[in-house]
Amino acid sequence: MAGDLARDWMWSEACEMLARAERMHRELFRPSGSQARQPAWEPPVDILETEYEVLVLVALPGVDIESAQAVIEEGDLVIAGTRVLPSELRTATIHRLELPQGRFYRRLPLPAGRYSGVRRTSIAGCLVITLQKAGANRG
Repeated sequence: MAGDLARDWMWSEACEMLARAERMHRELFRPSGSQARQPAWEPPVDILETEYEVLVLVALPGVDIESAQAVIEEGDLVIAGTRVLPSELRTATIHRLELPQGRFYRRLPLPAGRYSGVRRTSIAGCLVITLQKAGANRG
C-alpha cells in the first residue's frame, strides 16, 4: 500500500514537472518558422472541434485582441501580435513579471477540411476564433 502511494506521488510529480517544462518552453523567446528573424513567445492555445465548427482559444490576457493578427496559411492558423507593458507600469518597481512581453507568434495546424466562415471574438482575456466547416449545415 505504501509503495503504491509513493509510486502515485512520484508519477504525479513527474507529470507536473513535464507540464512546467512545457509552459517554460512556450514562454521562452525562440524563432518560429518564417518569422525566424524575430524572437517571439507562444501563447497557450486550445483547439476544439464540433460537428459544425473548429474553435481556437488563444490565451492573451493584457493584449488588445483587435490588434492580434490571425490568418490561415497553407492549412495552418497563424496568430501574431505584441503584448506591451502598460505605460503606467513602465516606471514601477517590478517584484514579479511572469506574463511574457513583446512579440508573440503561434502557428497551429488545423484539422483537415475546408472552412466557409470565420468569426473572431474575445472572451475573458482569450482570442476566440471560430471556423465554420464548409458544408456543415445546421438543422
